[in-house]
Amino acid sequence: MSTSHVPIAIIGAGLGGLTAARVLHVNGIGSAIFEREASAAARTQGGMLDIHEDDGQKALRAAGLHDGFLKIVHEGGQAMRLLGPDGTVRVAEEDDGTGGRPEVDRGDLRDLLLGSLPDGTIHWGRKATGARALDDGRHEVTFADGSAITTDLLIGADGAWSRIRPLVSSARPAYTGISFVETDLFDAATRHPCSAEVVGGGFFIALGGERGVLAHRESDGSLHVYTALKAGEDWLDTVDFTDHAAAKAAVLARFEGWDEGLRALVADADTITPRRIHALPVGHRWDRTPGVTLLGDAAHLMSPFAGEGANLAMFDGAELALAVAAHPGDTEAALAAYEEALFPRSEASAAESAASLDSMFGERGLEHMVAFFTSGPAAR
Repeated sequence: MSTSHVPIAIIGAGLGGLTAARVLHVNGIGSAIFEREASAAARTQGGMLDIHEDDGQKALRAAGLHDGFLKIVHEGGQAMRLLGPDGTVRVAEEDDGTGGRPEVDRGDLRDLLLGSLPDGTIHWGRKATGARALDDGRHEVTFADGSAITTDLLIGADGAWSRIRPLVSSARPAYTGISFVETDLFDAATRHPCSAEVVGGGFFIALGGERGVLAHRESDGSLHVYTALKAGEDWLDTVDFTDHAAAKAAVLARFEGWDEGLRALVADADTITPRRIHALPVGHRWDRTPGVTLLGDAAHLMSPFAGEGANLAMFDGAELALAVAAHPGDTEAALAAYEEALFPRSEASAAESAASLDSMFGERGLEHMVAFFTSGPAAR
C-alpha cells in the first residue's frame, strides 16, 4: 500500500470541502481534497440552490468569489408559488430582484469553486474506506484503490454517510419518515408547457394531506420535481423504479384526488428516482478530538426543509479555513474555535428543519405554509 503525507486533507469535494480549500488557498494555506468520484464530470450535480446572505454568500465573499457568483444567478429564480391539492394558487410571489436568497444551479456553483483552486488540489477517484488515529493528532485515511495518506489535519466533508465521522462520533443518520421521488421534465417550455405554467419561473410547492410536491424551474429550462410523502422506511423498496410506468403509477396512487396538473409532474416525467430523507440528531456534537473535525452533512445532516444544507456546508468550510488561518501553528486552538461556533449554529438550523418538516407534512401543512409566506419577511 502506497502512503503519502499531506498537512491538511479534506475528504469530499462537495460545496463545503471546496469552499474550505478555496478559503485556505486565499489565505496562503495549501490543502488536498480526496474525492470518490472519478472526475468533475462524473455525474450531473442537479438542483437549484438558494444562497442566503447570512451564510452562503458570506462564505463566497471569504472565498473571493461573490462577484463570480452574481454572474451565475438564475434571474427570476426567487419567484415562489404555493398551491393546494386542487391546483388553486394560495400564495404567489414574483422575483423583483430585491430578495436575499438568489438561486443558482448547483453544478454552476460547484464549477465556480472548482475553477478557483490550484491545479492538483483535487485527487479524483479516491473513495475513502476508513480512517484511524495515529499519534500527535495525526490520522491515516485508506482508499478503495489501495492507497493511503497520513495527515496533520483531517477534515471530514464527505456527506451523510461520512467515513470520517466515526473518529469523533457514533451517531448515524436516521430516517425522518419522509421519502422523496424525484422527477425531471426536460425542455419544459416546448415539451411540457402545461407543467411549465403550473410551476412558474422559480420555486413551487403544493401541499395537502401530509404529502407534497416541490419543484424548481432549472436554468437549463427543465423542471426538477420532488414528490414528498410520509411513508415507512421500506416503502420505496416495494416499488420497481427500473419500470418507470409502474413507478409512476405507485407514486400517483398516493396522490389520488389531486389536480391533474399537479399529477402530471409525475405522470409526464422523463426520469424518476427514489430518495429517503435522513437526518442526524438535532444538536449533534462531539468532544474535541485532536487533529480532526467535520463540516456540512458529515457534521449536521438535516432534512432540506429549512433550505440550509448547502449554505451551512459552505459557511462551515469558510469558517473552518478562517479559524485555521487565524491560529497559525495551533491546529487545536483553530478547531476548538471553529467547533464552539459550529455546534450552536448547526443545532439552530437542524431544529428549524425538523420543525419545518413536521409543519409542512402535518395535517394542516398547507395552512401553516400559507401563514408563513403571508406573515411578512420580518416574521420568517
